[in-house]
Order: sequence, then structure tokens, then C-alpha cells
Amino acid sequence: MKTQSSVDLLCVGIACYDLVFQVAHHPEPDEKTNAHGFIQCGGGTAANAAVAAARLGHRVAYAGYLGHDLYGQRHVDELEAEGIDTRLIVRGEMATSLSSIYVKPDGSRSIVNYKEPMILNPGAVNLDGWTAGAVLFDGHHMELSLAVADWAKERGIPTVIDADRVHAGSMALAEHMDYLVASERFARDFMDKDSPGEAVERLLDLAPHVVITLGERGLVWRTREDGGHFPAFRVTAIDTTGAGDAFHGAFAAGVAAGYAWTDLLAYASATGALCTTVTGARVGMPTKSELAQFLEKARGA
Repeated sequence: MKTQSSVDLLCVGIACYDLVFQVAHHPEPDEKTNAHGFIQCGGGTAANAAVAAARLGHRVAYAGYLGHDLYGQRHVDELEAEGIDTRLIVRGEMATSLSSIYVKPDGSRSIVNYKEPMILNPGAVNLDGWTAGAVLFDGHHMELSLAVADWAKERGIPTVIDADRVHAGSMALAEHMDYLVASERFARDFMDKDSPGEAVERLLDLAPHVVITLGERGLVWRTREDGGHFPAFRVTAIDTTGAGDAFHGAFAAGVAAGYAWTDLLAYASATGALCTTVTGARVGMPTKSELAQFLEKARGA
């Protein structure tokens, strides 16, 4: 008899480990500078989204790659401490992806990432006996992700893509998604010009629900029936690292939970906003109670 594994959200994509330095300014060429703060924690778009959703009380699994090295094991330990199901993680001898992140006092950041050319084939993860309320992809591990997208479609499971950048994986997956949630950078590169309003219309050719996040300017959205703008929640941003990942994790978890559209946008936007108020992608991701308090206060303002 097959073991049944049911989660609210399955996140498929990249995991890395983050070394975050707080700096007065981003270093110039040939400049050596000192950091006034430092933290280290797991990172990566899909893995961060998994943590965001788990913090909000959803049952989550993560599928991706981590090496049999120090950073890979630290990452697995962190995910399990968050209550995330790690049985779909592929471990190997290639190094875990590593990011060095430099954060200025205004919250802006520069990132240097190293990853080896790891390819997870369609059979790398066995989903026999699994079910999910929704699946979130980040465009990485394209061959595996396309196979999981087909698995989800066959079962009527909603699919969401975190379209952060235009690349082969994100473009191959986009037309298979129910929800295309894009960054402003993705929209600009897709259109070859800075016009989110035009991009949200064009991207509707790929997916029936489109959202383009615009940072402190909120977001624009479009479905086959309607469209509009949703404003950002006002917070004092300290570090924007991981805010998009938090947004996407909350958004996909909200899709799995069947939230009404406006409630879904508020849920995801508030989660992303709260993430910016603390240094470090995962450190600032809110819990279910913290988010509820924030939303209650925002509605009463």
C-alpha cells in the first residue's frame, strides 16, 4: 500500500545558503570595506517561499537540490525546524548554491551567487502517493519542474510561478501555469521596455491570472475578466532580501486555501511587506499571528 502524503503547498525550485552582510554602501571596484552586521541562513526563491508559507501555518513540502556539504545540511536542518517536509529534496556531491548578499541601510541589496550546473531530470523526484493544494515553481530545475507541472495539471492542482527573471526555465513554465506572478524586472525584460500596464495585458496570453509586483508601488493584476492595482502596505524597509519570496509563498498558500482574490492579494502583500522590516530573508518572515495582527491594524487604520 502506498504511503499518502498530503500538503497544502509544494514548492519546487532552487535552494541556496545566504551570507548576509550589512554595509554602509555597496563596495566600489578594488575597495575593501567592513560590515557592521552579519547573519547566515538558508535562502533561494522556492525554499524561502516554503518557509514563508510554513510560518503562516500551512503544511509545506520542498523539492529541489542540496549538496552533501556543510551548507546543504544546515539548510535541511533549518527547513525541518520550520516543519517543512524534506523528503523530496535531492542530495548529491555537487556543492550547495551559495549567495553573498550586501545590504545598505536603505534596504537595497547586491547579491553574488555561485551554483554548479545541477540538472534534476523529470524522474529525480517521486510523487507517487503525494497530493497538494497548490504547487509553486520558481523556474529553476526546468526538466523536473515541467514534469511536476504535468503531474499537477493531471490532478487539477493549481500552479503558480514566481517569474523573477526571463530565462529558459521561467518562459518554458509560464504557459503551463494558472497564476503567473512576475517581478517588475521580468515584466520589463519580457516587454523590452518599462511598462507594467502593457506587460500585464501581454502576459495574460500565457496564463489566466497575472500579477506584476512593483515593490513599494504595490502591484498590478489582470485576469480574463478584470484587472486593477493593489497598493503596498506602508512599512519601514530595512532589508528587501526575500520579500518577493515571502510574497510568492503566501500567495501560493492562499491559492491552496481558496482565498478570495482581494484577500489573496492582501495576504501576500502584507507578508512581503513584513519581511522587509528585519535584516535577512527568513528572519523577517512573519508568523500566522504576526500577520493577522498586522492585517487587523492595517484594516483599522
